[in-house]
Amino acid sequence: MKRRVVVTGLGAVSPFGLGAPALWAGVKEGRSGIARITLFDPAEFPVHIAGEVKGFDPEAHFDRKAVRHLDRVTQFALLCAEEARKDAGLDLDRTDRDRVGAVIGSGIGGLDTTEKQVMTLHERGVRRVSPFLVPMMMINAATGEVAIAQGLRGPNFCVSSACASANHALGVAAMTIRAGQADVMFAGGSEAALTPIGLAGFCSARALSKRNEEPERASRPFDRDRDGFVFGEGAGVLVLEELEHARARGARIYCELSGFGNTDDAFHITAPHSEGEGASRAMAMALRDAGLAPTDIQYINAHGTSTELNDKLETMAIKRVFGDHAGRLAISSTKSMIGHLLGAAGGVEAIITALSIHEGVAPPTINLENPDPECDLDYVPGTARPMEIGAALSNTFGFGGHNACLLFQRV
Repeated sequence: MKRRVVVTGLGAVSPFGLGAPALWAGVKEGRSGIARITLFDPAEFPVHIAGEVKGFDPEAHFDRKAVRHLDRVTQFALLCAEEARKDAGLDLDRTDRDRVGAVIGSGIGGLDTTEKQVMTLHERGVRRVSPFLVPMMMINAATGEVAIAQGLRGPNFCVSSACASANHALGVAAMTIRAGQADVMFAGGSEAALTPIGLAGFCSARALSKRNEEPERASRPFDRDRDGFVFGEGAGVLVLEELEHARARGARIYCELSGFGNTDDAFHITAPHSEGEGASRAMAMALRDAGLAPTDIQYINAHGTSTELNDKLETMAIKRVFGDHAGRLAISSTKSMIGHLLGAAGGVEAIITALSIHEGVAPPTINLENPDPECDLDYVPGTARPMEIGAALSNTFGFGGHNACLLFQRV
């Protein structure tokens, strides 16, 4: 029998603030965390809004030396990992650290450090570039620093697949436990690419909503009047644990991570497949991996970016996999409230999905006022819905044609 993997700890940094409880409260209440950017003056940009982690003071959590040596993306990951460890009640001094690892994904990594040091090079010369540039900007810095901070000596690496990064990290971490290479894994994603160059790049790609005067209404997945996604930042890290290991120490179990599907469209570097073919195969693969039928699923946390292509093609992919059952699914895009956290999206959305199962609540899709005729499923518009959720999917799709789907179920 394969080793079963369960979720025992949650840690989040999101536009609702620090902590998984803050994230879950905001999502259940159907609030928006989207507001005008304060990290820098966005006046010269066509987009002024984002899902920013507002009021974050690194010196409240790290000493000054650490703040200078850790990019914002790594700071987020470290806070999430420690919250998840505490939430799991995991005493690492009583755990074989050789059997505990981490896989923290990121789509972009230390962009803030990279951008500032490039400016330093051009304005002040090569001798003023920080000797910490490389270890701060490298995309595996977050997972490496988590291992150092927590003393994790098991498998440790980074997964980078754009907006599918965190789901890939969680899926691979679960596979690592199943394979017997670890008993506990910290897994998820972190992203802090909300910088001038990051915003400029997405603006130039014409991918972002320009509803600057009404930021709370800007992210509107599946709505006819959507005009692009909202850039976000944050992190989500979960403690995954082998079932019997968790039971032996009396851990609280949120749910089981029982299925993982990952495919590629092999179609276009930024656009999804024109018939949602790769996304549908990823969902079907997750179902097969878990040994469940489509009718066993009650809820899907959709990728739901609020873009013209994603929303209708994800809808098409869901119909392809679920057939008549698609109309009975509760589906929501929590990006309507927090924006698109890029490589961290799957980590934060996995936390939301785990809590949806644990508490029996399907989160809403807010701002869904005029449904797109091509998006004709039940997207839980407006307000959260109490309901029994025995099994749920969480979808992420990334540039490069990457599709990663996780299946969670009640234990």
